[in-house]
Amino acid sequence: MVEVALLVLLGFFVGGFGTLVGAGGGFILVPILLFIYPDTSPEAVTAMSLFAVMGNAASGTIAYGLQRRIDVRSGLLFALATLPGAVAGAWFVRFISRATFDILFAVVLGSVGAYLLVRRAGVAVRAPLRGRGLVRRRITDRAGNRFVYSFKMWQGMAISSVVGFVSSLFGIGGGIVHVPMMAIVLHFPVHIATATSQFVLVLMAAEATSVHLASGTLGWNETLLRAGAITAGAVVGAQVGARLSSRVHGDHIVRALGGALVLVSLRLALSQL
Repeated sequence: MVEVALLVLLGFFVGGFGTLVGAGGGFILVPILLFIYPDTSPEAVTAMSLFAVMGNAASGTIAYGLQRRIDVRSGLLFALATLPGAVAGAWFVRFISRATFDILFAVVLGSVGAYLLVRRAGVAVRAPLRGRGLVRRRITDRAGNRFVYSFKMWQGMAISSVVGFVSSLFGIGGGIVHVPMMAIVLHFPVHIATATSQFVLVLMAAEATSVHLASGTLGWNETLLRAGAITAGAVVGAQVGARLSSRVHGDHIVRALGGALVLVSLRLALSQL
């Protein structure tokens, strides 16, 4: 019972921060699970994380939907693009050793985090693109804030396909890559990017989780019990994170995400050394 209670509490904090930055929380949850369950296989760890990410993202999506900050049309197409990679990543992870998984995961987190910290301030808030072949969006949220932006759909689909594989392979949900790429490359306003990322995460995590269910990694076993406890806390935490997001400056969200990634990657790398 103590373990279950602690996992629920862990899920709450992971879900809250993950929803705040639109990343699903898996980038924090996976390294913590690697530390507290050193003998667990990478496949089981990613399965637990993806299950929690799915519940967290679903809860966050409801909250962001009420705020009217989700670009549903773009999100559906991005989610469709993640499908092949999500299935492939969930299948491929079973062939990676624990040591190799830890090192690769540390490199991915550190690279993304360092980039977000050293980039020029204000890059995430840019004027809409102009020209031909662009998809244009105008969204007014519940508070009356108007967001106008444009992007190239083929770029969004390409980014999403890579995100699907990486997120499923490492069980991190993909928001750590999707949110900054949507903000910097596609010129999405950060608050729209975080909300839309949560929407995409629901569908992507469901795709990858179904593979783990089919393979038996998530069955009526200890792995599913732990995943359920974390998810219960994450669902509540996601509501808190979504509410806080409207009070935090967009650039601060991105930088907070970058700092967290670097710290986690260093800790994970040091544990292997």
